[in-house]
Amino acid sequence: MTCGPMDKRLPVRVARPTRFLDRLPPPPPALPRWKIGITPPDLSPWIRGNCGIPGVMHYEGRGPGPHTVCVSLIHGNEFAGAMVLDRLLRERVRPRRGRLSFIFANPEAMHLFDPRDPTRARCVDEDMNRVWSPAMLDGGRNSHELDRARVLLPVILTADRLLDLHSMLWPGDPLLLSGQSGPGRMMARGIRGVGISVADGGHRNGCRLIDHPHFSATATSAAACLLEAGQHWRRETVARAMQAVLSLIGPCCGLPVRAEGPLPRRHMVVTDVVTARTGMFRFVAPFRGGAVLPAGGTLVAHDGNDEIRTPYDHCMLVMPNLRPARGHTAVRFARAVPP
Repeated sequence: MTCGPMDKRLPVRVARPTRFLDRLPPPPPALPRWKIGITPPDLSPWIRGNCGIPGVMHYEGRGPGPHTVCVSLIHGNEFAGAMVLDRLLRERVRPRRGRLSFIFANPEAMHLFDPRDPTRARCVDEDMNRVWSPAMLDGGRNSHELDRARVLLPVILTADRLLDLHSMLWPGDPLLLSGQSGPGRMMARGIRGVGISVADGGHRNGCRLIDHPHFSATATSAAACLLEAGQHWRRETVARAMQAVLSLIGPCCGLPVRAEGPLPRRHMVVTDVVTARTGMFRFVAPFRGGAVLPAGGTLVAHDGNDEIRTPYDHCMLVMPNLRPARGHTAVRFARAVPP
């Protein structure tokens, strides 16, 4: 993805001469002070599933319509979405038309949740949102998350609309990630609860669920979005995820539900993904996700002896990871596009 012809494009990564003082990186920023305002839901009624796949609850409407899929617990410590799906199942929400599936993707990881070390429960073996490439799914490697993705794949491959429910560790504005496909970007503009939609190409260290070819291929009509509903373990994040789910399943499934919350007003496209090349990646300030830096060339971070700078004016920082590991995404740069 490139900027328009009127943008003043600047380099993102600038090498600096090595100096003695550069060999000692500053200490990493302190982790956020965890505010655990919610607890994991009791999913025991749904763990067996009702369609032959554990953790998948599937319902058929009487009239024709799309297959709508809501996914929670791709990351086990992000259980706000699971709380939403659990509540809707207990309220016996059923589609009037089409098909509706609720997926609890990785409950085994959620069962590891400990409020004294809340990030530990993100996964059992590996990040489940980096295993969705066909090459990896069809390969011979095994892990808990990869094997579970293979079990869920038949449901994913029949989805017409899919919403993947997540939350964020670092402070930032809630947003929808749509991938780069046209159907995904259109779907994001109709989801309520957040004010920003972001089209991006994913991560370099693995394929997300929403980037599976079923949703990202050129000729596909299937659409998928990833909701970053707010910070982990906060009640307002649960409420925002509920707004998003209702705004999707109401029209798709013919349900008389009232969807509240804003539609996205800012539409962004990611132009650059900054991956930490060293273990010494440090931001120059504790940037908040969604911050817009007005001047191109603004220094954002150091990665070893490289400087990371904004490539154009009015550059938005998408979900900066203030403590990235080597090889992981540190931040994405995005620019506005017309609505």
